[in-house]
Amino acid sequence: MDEVDSIHEEGGTDDDDVEMTAAEVLQKLEDAWLNEKFSPELLDARMDLVECMMDQLAAMEENLKRADKGDLKISLHRMEVDRIRFIVASYLRIRLQKIEKFTSDVLWREEQKKEDDEPLMSDSEREFARKFLALKKTHFDTLALKHMPPNMQSAEKEMEGVKPKLDSYVFLRVKESSENVLVEEDTIDAGEELIDLEKGDQHIIRYKPIASLVHSGAVSLI
Repeated sequence: MDEVDSIHEEGGTDDDDVEMTAAEVLQKLEDAWLNEKFSPELLDARMDLVECMMDQLAAMEENLKRADKGDLKISLHRMEVDRIRFIVASYLRIRLQKIEKFTSDVLWREEQKKEDDEPLMSDSEREFARKFLALKKTHFDTLALKHMPPNMQSAEKEMEGVKPKLDSYVFLRVKESSENVLVEEDTIDAGEELIDLEKGDQHIIRYKPIASLVHSGAVSLI
């Protein structure tokens, strides 16, 4: 990963722009990939990291072309290139699978975003979600609704689709300590449960109470 010394990662504003090494960008992309892989819901898009790494891959490919064919390090660099391409492809594929599965939910969540919030989907993902939902509705209308009585010819309920199971359990590593995290709300049967998450600790815990910590980067899913 020494072909490029640093990469410029763009944030939401000019003040958010950060200069990072290629290794740091790759680590952030790996974290985003694992979070996306193990999170039950679609997370905010990190296409900035994907674009940075695609630029890095292009530079690495060019360096490999110019390298001495007898250099033993070429095979190691080629393995690293293949590994990075796998991470990028897997990250994008996992996101598309979630968009297909939770189409109505992700489009609704995107509508709730404020102008200065991080986008849930990239432009191409958003376009894909809208087209996929329209095709699904057309397909449902053609195969089922036209054969039902008029008072039942509404796909609104059915088109709500599947929603993520936010109460499923996840395995996480704490990156930033957090105190008094509410993991169980106060109920008739039991009182609320608060725990402290210490940096470096690992836990198996319900996703919903720690979702905001995943989004903020305070914990990472593994």
